[in-house]
Amino acid sequence: MKYSYMMMGALCAVCAGLFPACQKAEPVDVVEPVQQPQAYVSLESVARLLSSLPLQQEQMREVHHAVSASAGNGYDEEYRMKDLFSIPGSGVGDDASTKAESYARPLRELLREAVLSTKASESESEAWLDSLSSSDVQIYWPFSEDWQGEGLPVVTFDPGDGATRNEGYALRPDGSVEKLMVDEQLAAERPVWVVNRNTDADYKSLELRRREDPSWGSGGGDILITKASKTCKTLVLRSFRANRQFDSWLSGGAEVVVRMGSVEDFRASTEAEMRLYQPSITDFMIVVRRKQVGETLPFNAVLVSEWTSQLENCAFMMVEDDGGTRTTWKCNAVVKYNSKSYGFEVEIPLNSRDDIIWRGSLSRGFIERYNGQECHFGDVDLVLELI
Repeated sequence: MKYSYMMMGALCAVCAGLFPACQKAEPVDVVEPVQQPQAYVSLESVARLLSSLPLQQEQMREVHHAVSASAGNGYDEEYRMKDLFSIPGSGVGDDASTKAESYARPLRELLREAVLSTKASESESEAWLDSLSSSDVQIYWPFSEDWQGEGLPVVTFDPGDGATRNEGYALRPDGSVEKLMVDEQLAAERPVWVVNRNTDADYKSLELRRREDPSWGSGGGDILITKASKTCKTLVLRSFRANRQFDSWLSGGAEVVVRMGSVEDFRASTEAEMRLYQPSITDFMIVVRRKQVGETLPFNAVLVSEWTSQLENCAFMMVEDDGGTRTTWKCNAVVKYNSKSYGFEVEIPLNSRDDIIWRGSLSRGFIERYNGQECHFGDVDLVLELI
């Protein structure tokens, strides 16, 4: 899935060596410790390794528990190797205090036994396992909610070229492995584990934000968001619908990052007061899973908590996060003071490989004209409401 801030794509809205001097000395031979680069773990090698394991229903339940926990925390159906080795059965978003289920033979033990039997030495085996456990590799199990508790998986991997099908390895009860081509239709019909890379764990999902702060809303259509005052409104993202998937299914669902920058609670009455205000940025991630494409998802997430009559427009951006080099998008949030409009420059985080779904300026007039109505923004439909 595309990463490494519900499980479809990203939505962004924006309203806003120091060397000490030393005396000359005789040259001294200094032996610098050689930093060994961390071994690169290929997705194909991990997929082949998983297909060689003597999996039983206990390991299937472990993976299912982990991907279900991730989904419940607002992420994709994923099981990171970091969690697999540290807290078996835990999902993305579970904290260190989360008590995962206990397993007699967790999957990490099967992996360790297999690697120890194939590498030239124990030290080489341990080094490879350390690289795997600290990598961004994960197991992605699409349509895991349909699993009935029986059957072994077909294991494949994301080749990273946008392909919609790839070679997979079907595990048989007798221990043999069958090679076959895997596509999304097969993944919907039987258990398929896709080995790919995690790109969303560094973002805090909307679900986790809601748990930490009730002001983010609890979801559903009946939530009541209290206004800050009679002279101040709140801009809310009522609902979100993605009309297509942005990546190959082998990459997972879409991580849509939402960032909105604005000058909140702007009430300046003098130029001196105006200089005290700085733009703020709302930033959260919506994960859209494969089954949620085309489905209207209620969010009721606050984008601008205090939109005063002086706030004229905001910059709005939605992106599907694909990682890359961190850059910024410079834009303005406009406020009105003494009958004149003034712009506050805002720099919105953006990654070089992100797919930009939509970005631009949203005026107060536009938001009020289409208040509470569904509007089309690229491949995403939104309902924005000033209340």
